[in-house]
Amino acid sequence: MRVETPAGAAQSVLTIAPGDFDIQRISGLPDDQVSPTNPALLERIQREAALKSAALQSRLPADHFRDGFAMPLTRWRLSARFGGQRILNGVPKRPHYGCDLAAPTGTPIMAPAAGQVVLAEPAMHFEGGLTMIDHGQGLISFYLHQSRIAVTAGQTVRRGEVIGAVGATGRATGPHLCWRLKWRDRNLDPLLLASFRAVPAT
Repeated sequence: MRVETPAGAAQSVLTIAPGDFDIQRISGLPDDQVSPTNPALLERIQREAALKSAALQSRLPADHFRDGFAMPLTRWRLSARFGGQRILNGVPKRPHYGCDLAAPTGTPIMAPAAGQVVLAEPAMHFEGGLTMIDHGQGLISFYLHQSRIAVTAGQTVRRGEVIGAVGATGRATGPHLCWRLKWRDRNLDPLLLASFRAVPAT
């Protein structure tokens, strides 16, 4: 990896370790949540994809991620890890690019770091109640399946501020928060940033 700035350049060699990923088989989902065919529904899914794509273009000039993330829930059980293979109603799907934190419906969800809300939609087809927050430079966190959204697009939130509540909306078989993180076009495991702390500059 090489980084260049007007002040100079730095280079570091990173060793990538093999990953350890789960395989989850989930059955009994409605057909329209796995392989939708209805033209009106497909049109809706396209509209919602465009909303998410537009939100992902955000580039807030800030570095609220610098001190890492706090957890968005105070009590939770990890029910699915980042990167696992999903087989839905017997159909292999894309890897699961989030971590699922199981908790009772209504459990408050808190912003893990300051940022600006770039999307707040209460009823997406797959995601259900969905909030997206830009924490700076296009590092955007996602909060899926919410039963209630407590913020609006354009709003600035502080670390620890309640942004919504756990639910089971969208494609979900029980109450949980699917927490995702994306930096531009790269999916990241949010639990890694929850354990990250910046090294002070020297």
